[in-house]
Amino acid sequence: MITRADVDQAAVRIAGRIRTSPLLKLDTAHSSGDVWLKCEFLQHTGTFKARGALNRVLACAERGELDPEIGIVVASGGNAGLANAYAAASMGVPATVFVPLSAPAVKVNKLKAAGAVVVQEGGEYAQAYDAAIAYTAETGAVYCHAYDQPEIAAGAGTIGTELLDQLGSLDTAIVAVGGGGLMAGIAAALEGHAKVVAVEPATAPTLHAALAAGAPVDVGVSGVAADSLGARQIGTIGFEVAVRTGVHSVLVSDEDIIAARTFLWENYRMVLEHGAAAAFAALLSGAYKPADGERVAVILCGANTDPAGL
Repeated sequence: MITRADVDQAAVRIAGRIRTSPLLKLDTAHSSGDVWLKCEFLQHTGTFKARGALNRVLACAERGELDPEIGIVVASGGNAGLANAYAAASMGVPATVFVPLSAPAVKVNKLKAAGAVVVQEGGEYAQAYDAAIAYTAETGAVYCHAYDQPEIAAGAGTIGTELLDQLGSLDTAIVAVGGGGLMAGIAAALEGHAKVVAVEPATAPTLHAALAAGAPVDVGVSGVAADSLGARQIGTIGFEVAVRTGVHSVLVSDEDIIAARTFLWENYRMVLEHGAAAAFAALLSGAYKPADGERVAVILCGANTDPAGL
């Protein structure tokens, strides 16, 4: 469980190491309300995950847990791997990233370019994860989870406090959900200040299914956003914070996500990954309809995508 105090502590810790991502007000031609786009895709490594990775690595260093010769380990061939490799490099410590044998060569090469040692293990992410945990136990490396660690989620939550600083007041933040770290952090940051609407692909409804079941449950994962919103179960932190703060979940289709991604490119020249476009899809599709006068911020959380598909 995390609270606003954890997010505030993270904000102090990572100050000067992350970019304050800009806000862009949605044109009146595209919205009758007061809607802002939080351009977090301009963050280091192209996603919000740099915030949590830096908070985790710095916090472990403060506690004396970070061995400068061994460094950190993470299981992720995507955004979390890149973010943690960046965080480790900024601290001058090694990063070992476990990915499945099926990981695309382009992702492996990006991780290596970021300075990581890449270990390919197993045919699926779950096997790469098990290998990373075993490596952690053997070496004493600091394990950095993709989303379900307090410091990872609290770091992501600094987007929420940043929003309040930029806007002064806010009614609603719209956030895409996979494993739930970003949603949990922002919901904790905005608790008592604004509500959070969680947007999920209908083909990977981790939070939606958990709220219906009363606990995290496994879901099938497919669809255009599965590369970044492909967790099979909402994290414990994400579920607990969502229940505590009353996060509302809405679902969008692949067609909605594709339309939102195309809209943002054609009208704002933003190149977003499908997972990031999912948040805006809730507005564009009508899955979430703001009330008159509602001040809304949509978190556009990542841009690690192939623009050729736009």
